Amino acid sequence: MDHQVSGVAKTQLPTIADGFFLSDGGIETTLIFQDGVDLPLFAAFVLLDDDEGRAKLSEYFERHITVARNHGLGFILESPTWRASRDWGAQLGRSEADIAKANSEAIYLMRTLRNRHESAVSPLLISGCVGPRGDGYVPGELMTKDEAQAYHSFQINTFADAGVDMVTAITMNNTPEALGIALAAKGVDVPVVIAFTVETDGRLPTGQDLGEAIREVDAATGGYPTYFMVNCAHPDHFEDVLRQGGDWVGRIGGVRANASRMSHAELDESEVLDDGDPVELGQDYRRLLRVLPNLRVLGGCCGTDHRHVDAMGHACAQGQTVAAE
Repeated sequence: MDHQVSGVAKTQLPTIADGFFLSDGGIETTLIFQDGVDLPLFAAFVLLDDDEGRAKLSEYFERHITVARNHGLGFILESPTWRASRDWGAQLGRSEADIAKANSEAIYLMRTLRNRHESAVSPLLISGCVGPRGDGYVPGELMTKDEAQAYHSFQINTFADAGVDMVTAITMNNTPEALGIALAAKGVDVPVVIAFTVETDGRLPTGQDLGEAIREVDAATGGYPTYFMVNCAHPDHFEDVLRQGGDWVGRIGGVRANASRMSHAELDESEVLDDGDPVELGQDYRRLLRVLPNLRVLGGCCGTDHRHVDAMGHACAQGQTVAAE
């Protein structure tokens, strides 16, 4: 019998199940620049504080769920908890109890959305989103893997208790932190996905090669991550690295790219949203299928919204012609 996670068999998780899964786009940039919502420190979980905020979050996710339904694809509900860890919570004046409650309530909202739409979209998976302890773009002072495991266990244990199907570490810029998260998830027997971010040269912000980072995490965890992703970078920044090949490329099961070709430093300084060209980005994803044989999860990051995810689904799942190289 398949091990069950929140009522979902592990064989239904991406890269094992047939077909593609969609996910959402850049939740923070969409809420701030398009919906006019104030998110202190880019923390979307603060919207869980009241009915109006929860309604905003529901509307955001339902736009993306509708795209998945229209394409007949599965969908991953990534909880709005990228900033819902102890250090970021402290900066926002939240206690540990407040943060634990926010993480639990985020998963409850995701479950409510699944109950509402699971008859039309299947599989509909719930992922607890884990963000970096520090700045997602700048490694700063690195933790050891043991320090990272101890820090992130607080949030991951809350997700496990809430019954998530998986946890996803988004915008990881160094391997010790990614390792700690993978080990924390392994400790409570919850599937984990590690999403590394890269600079315009296709390397992690620490300078480490992407393939080396994936191999390091796999070696130290017995290959525990269900799959790896690349996020918060435009395909132009990492496609050449993928084309160099290697066994590690087959471990990448998802991409959540930026709409913009700007570097992290340029994005940090930008006061306007660069949402790129959704159709062009969809074609970029279609082209990535040639070098990522196990690519199954299609979503977005900074600057993307449901239009970009729709273009990804159309280009990849509907067999649209691959853009000329």
